[in-house]
Amino acid sequence: MPLPQVPLDETVDFLVGLLNTPSPTGDTEQAVAYVLEALAELPLQVARLRKGGCVLTWSGDETHPRALTAHIDTLGAMVQRIKPSGRLLLTQIGGYDWHAVETEGCTIVTRSGERIRGSILPTKASVHIYGAKARDLKREAETYEVRLDARTGSGDATRDLGIEVGDFVYLDPRVEVTNGFIRSRHLDDKAGVAAIYGALLALHQAELNPRYRLDVLISNYEEAGHGGATGIPPATEELVTVDMAAAGGDQNSDEFSVGVCAKDSGGPYHLPLRRRLEALAETHEIPYRADIYPHYGSDGEAAWRAGADLAVALVGPGVDASHSYERTHRDALLATTKLLVAYLLSD
Repeated sequence: MPLPQVPLDETVDFLVGLLNTPSPTGDTEQAVAYVLEALAELPLQVARLRKGGCVLTWSGDETHPRALTAHIDTLGAMVQRIKPSGRLLLTQIGGYDWHAVETEGCTIVTRSGERIRGSILPTKASVHIYGAKARDLKREAETYEVRLDARTGSGDATRDLGIEVGDFVYLDPRVEVTNGFIRSRHLDDKAGVAAIYGALLALHQAELNPRYRLDVLISNYEEAGHGGATGIPPATEELVTVDMAAAGGDQNSDEFSVGVCAKDSGGPYHLPLRRRLEALAETHEIPYRADIYPHYGSDGEAAWRAGADLAVALVGPGVDASHSYERTHRDALLATTKLLVAYLLSD
């Protein structure tokens, strides 16, 4: 049977809103609430998890229950120390190179909820002052600091603003949709969440149901390595993890297709499930790229390591410059969403 139409414009709009909703690992409540509100009209039962994520259940045939997962948490930072100058030393949330956030705007969130703007800069930012020392500065945590957009020249003055060690720091996403491309930080993995949203919405608008009972885990600790360790119902037979496909360099993935991961740093994924997904893509003429990601892990592997006895596959839209200023294309989002729809309707 032909696949129902994917509401791509609605899916992109959802993605843009989600990208503009901060959610570094450990501070994801705003983004989870955004997802739940967007899906409120769908026939889903919602269960909130104690660690902050949620499971959405679409009831159906219980003989071969399936699950999808995508993570809502992103890269970010925390205040590690308030320096005598009043500037901030950061500790990373998630794994990224410091140069990937150099000169980025950011927001510090205080305990009272106040938001204070700033910029992430090298400690020797100006060539007019430091000359070659600015160019040769080693890029590591100790050589970066947040310059606050506030009149502060001491640690006490910064504390008087309400800033303390442990406050979260949001990186500006800088979302832009142009010529079919979507540029933003945090497409990993908000583009995956959007693909799931689009697939569920497509089924609902077509008055269709998944072939089998479906549980969707929206996890919130993937960047810390344990997002998928809890939340997948024990009876689940198959789990399709929806996370970005790393495009660029010599990788086979690109920004215009859905990536199907054969192997990453945790080893191979479940071969029969991967082959079924590839066959579905070919049957429905969905552009896909099989690939291997040597510096990559997923919530599916976290579920396996936690002892889950199920088949796991990994698919997702191709994303360029992952863990930096990322980019994908509407075509990749569409291909991923269509593959999920095909999988959810298949026997």
